[in-house]
Amino acid sequence: MATIDLTRTLSRITSPTARDGTDRAPWHGPLLVNSTLMAALVLVSIVGMVVDDRLLLGESVWLKPAKFGLAFALYGVTLAWMLRLPHRGRRATWWLGTVFAITGVADVGFIAVQAARGTFSHFNGSADPVNVIGQQVFASGVPGLFLANLVLAVIISWQKLADRPTRVALKAGLWLAVTGMALGYLMAFTGPQLVRNADGTVVGLLAGHTVRPGDTARDAAAGMPITHWSTIGGDLRVPHFVGLHGIQVLLLLTVALVALAPRYRWLRTETTRAALLVVATLGYFGLLTLVTWQALSGQPLTSPDLATTGAGAALALLVAGGVTTVYLRAREAVST
Repeated sequence: MATIDLTRTLSRITSPTARDGTDRAPWHGPLLVNSTLMAALVLVSIVGMVVDDRLLLGESVWLKPAKFGLAFALYGVTLAWMLRLPHRGRRATWWLGTVFAITGVADVGFIAVQAARGTFSHFNGSADPVNVIGQQVFASGVPGLFLANLVLAVIISWQKLADRPTRVALKAGLWLAVTGMALGYLMAFTGPQLVRNADGTVVGLLAGHTVRPGDTARDAAAGMPITHWSTIGGDLRVPHFVGLHGIQVLLLLTVALVALAPRYRWLRTETTRAALLVVATLGYFGLLTLVTWQALSGQPLTSPDLATTGAGAALALLVAGGVTTVYLRAREAVST
């Protein structure tokens, strides 16, 4: 039975080269600068959480910049690595990566500025000049992030890039990110609410994260630790988060399967690992659909109803069945 050189496969994941044997492409500079700035913001925000006791919605004013900084740092490095892979349309993808890097810094920068001011960045209806300018930045920056990722996903979807499992992870991950970003727009339809700035003054938000009809202070109510996802209603940040980080989950799974392959013979072919990635991708899209449905139904992540629980169990069974099928076929191929 034909197998692949696992060492070579893992090296292709970490150090891709072009098909003609030329050196790999250079790292995408603007995306690396983006990730470096985001990592610095995380460190600044951690210090802020220690020395600054101001709160927004019961959490440190610096927690939100820390979460956004970490998310953008991870995603920026992922995109920068992906754009090193040999592919057609490199000039276009370079510019798309640059658009993402610039708009990301502008958007997250405003989040940090508002945190330092002790007020809200998203949906803030305040008429003060800094907030008005910042909302205009958001109004142009967020679509820029979304469209850059959408076009990148379209371009990359038609190309081979790397070995089959890695291709599945990258392409599916990009579309998961695009979907997660698109789901973020649903937050704009949750309705207005009244909350308090860090200094206690009341501010009106044009929308929020929590789906809880009729509650004009829903984002200020009970939330989970760290994430602050609502425990009294559906929270659209959950599907937003799940979608955005799917690419990292799938890439980590790809690396894990390669690492396990020397120990388990049935994992040693690209065909088997690619099939497992397809199962994982379908399961992950199923999970994204499930948590979106749960949020729109007004259910907290921590308190699913019977229908949601049943759908989750069915999804788990389908994924387990898919993995079992791939395993049995691979074992049969190994034994022949």
